[in-house]
Amino acid sequence: MTIRVAPSILAADFADLGKEIQAVEAQGADMIHVDVMDGHFVPNLTFGPAFCSAIRPHIKTVMDVHLMISPVDPMIEAFAGAGANILTAHVEAGPHIHRTLQAIRAAGTKAGVALNPGTPAAAIAPVMDLVDLVCVMTVNPGFGGQKFISQSRKISEIRRMIGDRPILLEVDGGVDQSTAGEVAAAGADTLVAGSAVFRGGASGPADYGDNIRGIREAARSAATVAGG
Repeated sequence: MTIRVAPSILAADFADLGKEIQAVEAQGADMIHVDVMDGHFVPNLTFGPAFCSAIRPHIKTVMDVHLMISPVDPMIEAFAGAGANILTAHVEAGPHIHRTLQAIRAAGTKAGVALNPGTPAAAIAPVMDLVDLVCVMTVNPGFGGQKFISQSRKISEIRRMIGDRPILLEVDGGVDQSTAGEVAAAGADTLVAGSAVFRGGASGPADYGDNIRGIREAARSAATVAGG
């Protein structure tokens, strides 16, 4: 199984984001994860479409935009126009996730659906044929640096639901070298990591590479063992 690492720029140096993005991509990042928070759906306020447009030229891989906002639908066109490759909406953010995913695809981006720790896998069963990515939250969304909440059973259930569909199974929250193995063994193939990637950058971007490789190797080893 291919393991992807998606650094969350929520943990990067905001004063020099262009260089931070370029550094983690040069050191092996597969995607750049952008946490959009509205101060309503989650208790924090972060980035908007203009911010995404500003960093888009620095991203050579994939801009993975996680919309922790409600309502979602009125903002889809703006974030798609800002250059998002993937737009992920929360199943809890509104009553019409099917319509939201249709709108994301109509805007020309890949569609993701996210689940909070308290939301069962069954909540997304009706929309599996509309998604390119499923994001399992392993913290309650709203802040970086939170303690990991184990969701192995849910991840495994979603892996079975995916079957042979070409859907990424992403985990977001508290992922580091000590937890990457657990989520990968359960079936996750895309790991969002913030502070675990950007830790140590003051001494040079090579630290980012060590962090990314450490997370990927922990995940790959556990996935290999789990797969027999």
